[in-house]
Amino acid sequence: MSMAGVYRLPAMLTGTRMVLPGPRLDAGSLFDLLASEQVTLSAGVPSLWHGLIDKLDSAPELRERLSPSLRLVVAGSACPESMMVALDRHRIRATHAWGMTELSPVGAFSTLKPHLTQAGGADTGHSLRYRLKQGLPLPFVDVRIMTGQGAARWDGESVGELHVRGPWVAAGYYDTVSPDSWSGDGWLRTGDAAHIDTEGYIQITDRLKDLIKSGGEWICSVALENALLSHPAVQEAAVVAMPDPKWQERPFAFVKLRADRSATADELIGRLATHFTSWWLPDAVEFIDEIPKASTGKIQKTALRALAARLERVRHFRPDLVSWLDGKTQTLPDGCVGRRME
Repeated sequence: MSMAGVYRLPAMLTGTRMVLPGPRLDAGSLFDLLASEQVTLSAGVPSLWHGLIDKLDSAPELRERLSPSLRLVVAGSACPESMMVALDRHRIRATHAWGMTELSPVGAFSTLKPHLTQAGGADTGHSLRYRLKQGLPLPFVDVRIMTGQGAARWDGESVGELHVRGPWVAAGYYDTVSPDSWSGDGWLRTGDAAHIDTEGYIQITDRLKDLIKSGGEWICSVALENALLSHPAVQEAAVVAMPDPKWQERPFAFVKLRADRSATADELIGRLATHFTSWWLPDAVEFIDEIPKASTGKIQKTALRALAARLERVRHFRPDLVSWLDGKTQTLPDGCVGRRME
């Protein structure tokens, strides 16, 4: 019902034609549907648009078959900078939205304030920086950042858990007791680590459960993923925590390469080293053919954490198996298939 409230009911009330893609979400099927129906607005998780970008990169003239006013709303996970820039290159405007089912489901939308919009619609690095954030809270939605010391300042730096409240924000779960999901004063605890800048824009830095605690310090998996995605050979990337006896947790990266490109683990680690301090760098990079996803298109990090732990156990206790596994095809969780390539 939450998605019906965002798309279907408003579309019906305004007489907008709705186009439903059905089960075929591959790049070719999506492109054909967008072109044949002249879709002007579509929404989806970032992983949905990789194939469309690849298709347009290989044949830029195909853009003329799409509606000139095509816009995308990207939600579910953060849109990487490389993806937003690529879509801009093909004259497809991408806008961030953020929400949860408990918010019915939208809580923020990244509309640029007038003084942040460059004349003529061209983006500078300054305005792009705001477009990459999750956006401004919707009217009547209150937000705050909570730390162990209380509410944090809106300075664009102070990170804590994002709390929300509003007239359509859930106050509880039906037939389920979940006291940890709401604060004592009635705010929904989102489970997102975030900060808010002086303009009021929300920036989600990670899910609290996806942050990696190494040696008492926090490592942001999303920042590492976005840096990996900036490499031209990388199509998808996911970084998860791997248990470590000394440091508690260490980053473990899973990477899916583009079909016509190649890269080595050392090459990718070297690229990360230009952006991050050494203790942020992943201890391992695993190249896999498919990154497991839920039906919504979101990456299943629970499955990847289990796989990372399993691979590390093999490497630690049976080093003879590591060399045997090199180049071999393995069956991974949730039907994911991969190869060790180090």
